[in-house]
Amino acid sequence: MLRITDARTGEPVDAAPARRGLTRVEAHPQGSDPTNLRVLLVADLLVRALELGGTPVWALLTGGRRQAELRAAGAALGARPFEDGGGFGAGLGEAQVLHVVSEGGTAPDGVRVAVAPVHGETDGADPAALRLALLARPRSEPVTVGPPALDAAADTLDRWRRAVADWARRPSRPIPDTVRAELRTAWEDDLDTAGVLDVLRAVETDPGLTDGARFETYAYADRLLGLDLTRDLGTPA
Repeated sequence: MLRITDARTGEPVDAAPARRGLTRVEAHPQGSDPTNLRVLLVADLLVRALELGGTPVWALLTGGRRQAELRAAGAALGARPFEDGGGFGAGLGEAQVLHVVSEGGTAPDGVRVAVAPVHGETDGADPAALRLALLARPRSEPVTVGPPALDAAADTLDRWRRAVADWARRPSRPIPDTVRAELRTAWEDDLDTAGVLDVLRAVETDPGLTDGARFETYAYADRLLGLDLTRDLGTPA
């Protein structure tokens, strides 16, 4: 069960309190700068995590300036499309509303998911590398992006994509139960993507795992991370 910290109280709450009940995820960016792009990214991650848990989700993007620019940047970053928000009443069968806002931002009634600011310059950054750099820090912590962080993220992505393509050539093996539990424990604990990445780093070098199990683990985790880790499948070795 995904638990998320409500910025109104500082306490964790169930992101989907009613089994199979509709959860609305509403992003409230106020511009198209890197901080507001991170708001959209966290909303995208919430949608992915809830869907992985079998929860139906209604994803909305509400208010703010420069929405066209933000939508374009979000699409490049791998965020799923969000419907235009504002003026909607409760959805049929709606059990929860999660409002994703920048730190200190306001939103209507409902659980408030706060996102810390992004510092640094991201113009011209590779979107996938930027996504990984933002995922590497908890959403409640400010993150600084720049050439060193983006170069390191790009190197990691290149290594993982080549490794996944290579592992895919080996016989498939199931994800070990302990590894699956570690992944879900991380992302269900306040959407801890940094913890998910730590699990992948351990899996990458664990001598006790087969390459087929490594492949399945990375493909499964990427359903949340959205890093297109299987992009190079089928390319020459």
